[in-house]
Amino acid sequence: MVQARGLWSWVLGLFIAGLIGACGSSTEKQIAKSARDLRSCADEQKLSVAQQQAVRKQINADQKSEAIEAIVRQKVREGFNGNVLVAQKGIVLYKNCFGLGHFERGERDTLVEDSKFQLASLSKTFTAVGTLKLIEMGKLSLDDSIQKFYPDFPYHGISVRELLSHRSGLPNYAYSFDDSMKVNFYKREKPYPTNATIMHWFATVKPTPQRYNIPGRGFSYSNTNYMVLASIIEKVTKQSYESYINKTILEPLGMRETFVATSRNEAFNRHKTAGYQWNRRIPKDYYDDVVGDKGIYSTIGDLFRWYRALNGNCILQKKTMAEAFIPRSFERKSTKNYGYGFRMMLDANSQPEFIYHSGWWKGYNTMFWFSPKDEYVIIMLGNKYNKTVYRVKELIEVLHGKEAAPSTNQDTEVEI
Repeated sequence: MVQARGLWSWVLGLFIAGLIGACGSSTEKQIAKSARDLRSCADEQKLSVAQQQAVRKQINADQKSEAIEAIVRQKVREGFNGNVLVAQKGIVLYKNCFGLGHFERGERDTLVEDSKFQLASLSKTFTAVGTLKLIEMGKLSLDDSIQKFYPDFPYHGISVRELLSHRSGLPNYAYSFDDSMKVNFYKREKPYPTNATIMHWFATVKPTPQRYNIPGRGFSYSNTNYMVLASIIEKVTKQSYESYINKTILEPLGMRETFVATSRNEAFNRHKTAGYQWNRRIPKDYYDDVVGDKGIYSTIGDLFRWYRALNGNCILQKKTMAEAFIPRSFERKSTKNYGYGFRMMLDANSQPEFIYHSGWWKGYNTMFWFSPKDEYVIIMLGNKYNKTVYRVKELIEVLHGKEAAPSTNQDTEVEI
């Protein structure tokens, strides 16, 4: 693993040097070169049979797999319907599918490994990385204001940095619309708003919705931050958020089963699930076509590729990736914090021990949790609302060894 990371650091060095030497090249050319350099970044670790056996013995893989199976089975008994993957040091310890993609279809639609789930707020990790890649390309700055791209946006004094770290104070767009505004504003346009219509609404509605906080004063989680970031991405690249994410992240990393909700690719519908809550299927939501804060569908296999790309320091420069994992909710000392698009739990020295993001959207529950130090990842995707997805303490204890459970993870659930 160390040798692989060293190789990719060297490859990235060549990539960065190429960007510096091509000051006049377009964003498209830079994106294309980045894609070529990342082709095999997220490939599974290639180990010989002997190496696999050695790693499995080192991490007590068989024992951990049995313990994980028991924990997940209990979640299923408590109502979990979805897919699970747990891996450590490149070895998949556990992978399984439970339940149905569409309940009304019965056993004709049993979940499979390639079943696609709405990632909800876990989608923010892709928007954050996409934004940071534009910063590396010199197309965007952390200090850029929203008005640089949207001059009529009514909230001033907010930078890209504050959007990434939820320190903008922006109100949540989903709560800022009242029912009459929805009817009057979109009646003659589209039945479902997009990022562009939400940005236009903020610029024109009177009175302007009250902000949650003064920019930079404190952490205030709001989906509007990442909706705006996705809109800025579209302005900078002159292409849709979907197209940009495909070209810079999904295609280069081989995430072929991952799609943005606005996609019209027929492959998107293959094994696509529906969301359920209180035993009722949730129909297409009014805000489903607003993306950046949510809106990416993926599989456990593709998210395993995403983990390897993040943990392997090969999708962003090492310095940039480290910046994303710096705690930025610093008003009061806590084990929980937020960086640029990633949540984290801190150790006794206030350093990230665990990095994660979870999500909830219209029946879907998601959890993506990994340990950089101990090289493991927990991926749980559910399409029937069930809080057991957010309870990871027992799994963490297994991955660390029952007697060496980390003291920082006292809670049974984490924020969504």
